[in-house]
Amino acid sequence: MEEPEKGEIFWRNTKLGLGSHPGATAASLLTDDLILEILCRLPVRSVHRFKSVSVLWHDLIADPANRKKFPEALAGFLYTTISNNGGHHHFVSVSGTAAPFDPSIPYLQPNKYSGITQVDACSGLLLYRRYNSKDDSHLVVCNPATGRWVELPPQPQPQPLELANRHTHATGLAFDPAVSSHFHVFHFEETYGGGYITGVNIYSSRTGTWSHRNSGMVEKVTLFYGSRCVFVGGLLYVMGNLNYISNDYVLLGVDMEGKVWKTISVQGLGTIGSSQGCLHYGIASVDDNKQIFGIELWCLQDCDSKELVLKHTARFSELMSMTGKKHRVVGIHPDCDTIFLLSHGRGDTLVAYDVRNKKDGCIFNLEKNSTQRFLAYAPLFSESLADAYGQ
Repeated sequence: MEEPEKGEIFWRNTKLGLGSHPGATAASLLTDDLILEILCRLPVRSVHRFKSVSVLWHDLIADPANRKKFPEALAGFLYTTISNNGGHHHFVSVSGTAAPFDPSIPYLQPNKYSGITQVDACSGLLLYRRYNSKDDSHLVVCNPATGRWVELPPQPQPQPLELANRHTHATGLAFDPAVSSHFHVFHFEETYGGGYITGVNIYSSRTGTWSHRNSGMVEKVTLFYGSRCVFVGGLLYVMGNLNYISNDYVLLGVDMEGKVWKTISVQGLGTIGSSQGCLHYGIASVDDNKQIFGIELWCLQDCDSKELVLKHTARFSELMSMTGKKHRVVGIHPDCDTIFLLSHGRGDTLVAYDVRNKKDGCIFNLEKNSTQRFLAYAPLFSESLADAYGQ
C-alpha cells in the first residue's frame, strides 16, 4: 500500500475528528477559505486525493477559481540525448527523487511505431510526435501522471498549389486545467524556406477536429526551428524574427481561436516560460561592446500589454559562484523567481538560481550530449484527459 504523503496523516485525523472536542469534527470548524489556505500548502498529489474526502472538498478543489490558487509543483525537466542509436529520453528531478514516470513513455510506442520525439509540455500534459518515417508521423497528447493519452487526427491538407510552399517550424500545446479540461494544439505554417508565418492549424479536444486560420498580420514573422511555445493568459507565445531582419526579435502571441495575433518586441534570442501566471523571458545581458556579462529576467505583467518589464538581473560573477562555469537560461520555475541554467560547452550541468535573492540552488548532473531543449513538467493528477482513449 502506498505511504501517505506529508500532511495526509493530519488530514485523515481531521476527517475522523481525532483530537477535536466531543460532538464535532475538526473539519466542521474550518471555513472554506481556511481549508483552501491549508490545501494550497500541501503536495499536489495530496490535494488530488483529498477530493474524495467529501463533496464539499471535491467542489472546492475542482472549482476553476480555486485551482488558480494552488501552486504548480515543478517535478523537473524532460530532455533528450542523441547517440548513434538515436534519441534517448531523460528526466531530471528538481527534488532529487526518482523520475515520476518512465520518460521514454513506452505505451506510446507500439510495434508499428519506431520512436517518439518530445514536442511540448503544458500544465501536466505532454505533446509528442510518434513516427515510422518522416512522412508517417502522428501527434499524441498524454498525461504521464495517469497514463492516459489521445492521438490527434491528421491535419487538414492544403490545396495542391499551396502544398509545395508551406511547412512548419513550431508546434505547441495550450492547456489550463483551472479553466477547462480541454486542450488545444497549434501547428504553425510558414512559406517554404523559412519565410514567414502564413497561418496556423489549431486542434481543439472539445470538438476533436482541426481548424485553419490565416494570420492576417501585416508584420512578417519568421519562427526558429524547434521554437519553444508557452501558453499563458489565453495566448500561445513563440519566438521569431520580424520582417526578415536577423536581430529584430519578437514574441508572437495567438489566441485559442486564431483570431487574435500580436507581437512583442524583445532584445534577442532568449528563453520564454510561464511563471506565477505571467509570461517570462530570460536573456543574456550584453554591454556596449556586445560582450555577455550576465542574465536578465523580463516579465509581461499585463496580458493586454505589448511591453515587457525588467524584473531581475544577475551578473556572471554571481552565477558562477558555485560552478565556475558560464550558463544560459533554459527554464523558468512556474511558481517562483527561480531560473534554470545550462552550463556552456558540453551542457552536462543544470543549475537552479534564485534571481530574487541572488542565490545558487541545487546543481543537477545531466547525461552527456544533452540537447539544448528542456520541457518543464508539473504533474497533473486529473482522472481524465479530454478525448482520451488510450490506457
